[in-house]
Amino acid sequence: MAIVCKSAAEIEKMRKSGRIVRQVLDHLRTLVKPGMSTMDLERAAEQKMKDLGAKPAFKGYYDYPCVLCTSINEEIVHGIPSDKRVLKTGDIVSIDCGVVLDGYYGDAAITVPVDDAVSQELKKLLDVTEASLHKGIQQVLIGNSVGDVGAAVQEYVEANGFSVVREFVGHGIGTRLHEEPQVPNF
Repeated sequence: MAIVCKSAAEIEKMRKSGRIVRQVLDHLRTLVKPGMSTMDLERAAEQKMKDLGAKPAFKGYYDYPCVLCTSINEEIVHGIPSDKRVLKTGDIVSIDCGVVLDGYYGDAAITVPVDDAVSQELKKLLDVTEASLHKGIQQVLIGNSVGDVGAAVQEYVEANGFSVVREFVGHGIGTRLHEEPQVPNF
C-alpha cells in the first residue's frame, strides 16, 4: 500500500481532528487520580468528544467496544476500559484516543502518572519516552526515511537503559484510522 500525500486542505482537516484529540487527552490528564476506574476515563472522554462535535474513532472499529484504549503499568497498548480496572497510587496509565471529524482522523496517546508517588524509575521512563518522541520528530525531514525516525527513538531509549517495543508500530492517518506508513520505534 502506498503513502497517500495529503493536500493542504486535507492536512488542515487532520489538524482539526488532532486538536480535538489533544483537548480530550488534556482533559483526561486532569482527571487521573487513585481510586478512579479506566471506565471513568472512558465516560469522560466520550462526553468530551461529543461536546467538541467529534465522533470516536475506536468504538466499533473491528468491534472494539470503547472510545479509549487504557493500559495500566506494564501493559503496552489496547487495554479495554472497565469499572473493575481501578487506578492505584504509583501507577501509570496510557490513554490512547482517536476521533473522526469531517471524515478525517486524529489519533494520539499519552502516559500519565496516577499521582506524584510514582517511582524514580517510572519518572525516568516517562521522561525518556517523551524525549525519544521529540528525537524521532526531529528526524522528520525531507530526504530522511521512516527508518531514521525509528533509529533516533531506539538510540535514545537504549542509551538511557530502556528498550523499545517491536511488536507494535506507529502509523499514518487520514481518511482511515490506520494508513501508511508504519512507523516503528526501531
